[in-house]
Amino acid sequence: MAYHATHRFARIAPRKARLVADLIRGQRVDEALMQLDVSKKRAASYFKTVLQSAIANAEEQDADVTELYISESRVDEGPTIKRFQPKDRGRAHPINKRTSHLHIGLGELGLDERN
Repeated sequence: MAYHATHRFARIAPRKARLVADLIRGQRVDEALMQLDVSKKRAASYFKTVLQSAIANAEEQDADVTELYISESRVDEGPTIKRFQPKDRGRAHPINKRTSHLHIGLGELGLDERN
């Protein structure tokens, strides 16, 4: 059975968030939380809250938290907020403030995967 959590419209570029998503994909939940604690990436704090939400969703449905692993960790691109920076001689340069949708899915380990 799978348990999911999502953070939509996170104010971080998808390219930067995907580095952290790739880091924790396939790990056990306790190892992933430890990895996110020591990571220096800004996206790690976003993913930590999403992972804790997914764990709470699993606990709500009476899952064994010690047997959970991250089966899905992906980042989708959200809407881009467009701004302009004034420059010299009346010019304007565009600034794209990108957003992301962070998704985490948890699965339970089978009998052969527990070791």
